[in-house]
Amino acid sequence: MLRRRKSLPLNLAGVALRRQSFRLLGTKSCRRYVHKKDDDDENRNSKEGQERHIHLHKSRGQHILTNHRVLEAIVRKSEIRPTDTVLEIGPGTGNLTMKLLEAAKKVIAVEIDKRMVDILCKRVAERGFEDRLTVICKDALKTEFPIFDLVVANIPYGISSPLIAKLAFGVNPFRSATLLLQKEFARRLLANPGDSEFNRLAVNVKLVAEVEYIMDVSKRDFVPYPKVDSSVVKIRPKTEIPDVDMNEWWAFTRTCFSKKNKTLGATFKQKKKVIELLKRSQEMNIDKDLAVADCNFDGNDDKEEESDDGDCSSSGSEKEKGLFREKIVGVLKAGRFEEKRPSKLSNEELLHLLSLFNQAGIHFHDQAKGNGEGKVAFVASYSP
Repeated sequence: MLRRRKSLPLNLAGVALRRQSFRLLGTKSCRRYVHKKDDDDENRNSKEGQERHIHLHKSRGQHILTNHRVLEAIVRKSEIRPTDTVLEIGPGTGNLTMKLLEAAKKVIAVEIDKRMVDILCKRVAERGFEDRLTVICKDALKTEFPIFDLVVANIPYGISSPLIAKLAFGVNPFRSATLLLQKEFARRLLANPGDSEFNRLAVNVKLVAEVEYIMDVSKRDFVPYPKVDSSVVKIRPKTEIPDVDMNEWWAFTRTCFSKKNKTLGATFKQKKKVIELLKRSQEMNIDKDLAVADCNFDGNDDKEEESDDGDCSSSGSEKEKGLFREKIVGVLKAGRFEEKRPSKLSNEELLHLLSLFNQAGIHFHDQAKGNGEGKVAFVASYSP
């Protein structure tokens, strides 16, 4: 359990910025962060353990949560059962891990920083929890997770989007994920249609899971202080999800939310988009009477579409492109979507529009990439 010395006020953030380091004093039951030596510290060192030093990298999102009340609240809200295996991403020095080990049967901790792993393993050994902890010293975005029941983690801010995408659409079923996230990011994840924060990640995650706000956490509860406050959210996978080709859905929402506040009519009438979808139709043998020659297409997500002035003159006759453009507009008009904006649409409305496009032979996923590659690309599209 973490506790603060009463005799000396701490200004950990200032110390972290000035010295960019802190001491982690260990006992068999707690860890405490202090800013300088005094007689008290020397006595504690001699009686309670060996002094260890570690440099935290703020650029890597290494902010250690030190408020024991917040740690206990996170564990409590996670609703851990004694039989559960908990996956923790980025355990750091183990403040949350130690509390998880007290509540769960087993904890799987994924940590890329070997220095953190060393400290974590020593703390666990001191408490006699070695047989209940498995440490994977790898990049969480690149490693395959073992089977687990819950996720409880203080996620490094820089990998929040791709990690949540990986969890939500991963092969491992789980009961819930209780995550400590940057507050602004949490608000985007919780956003609903019509909210200014509504975005593609929220659309995709909410297709397969429910997202619940739990609580806010002050930046002063971390060492070193991050620039912003944090929030805890809980993600619960849905028991039933829509019957839709996920690769097709991901590619479709990527197109729609490239300019989320632009009307769908304006987005899909662009010459570049018409040619791209025309080519996709030809590749899938949907409209065999239409043909399109090769043309380079920019696959970047959530970026401005290129202007209609791009040189795609080799991509078929103007008549073919005109006919296909009319087909796209016809679908939008039939569903009354031409003047609507993606940022205002619910998942049900987006699913209906995708169904109308597919029924008309208009598809968004490149089948040549295969389902596996489509999923990898989807997760990677959220990477920093």
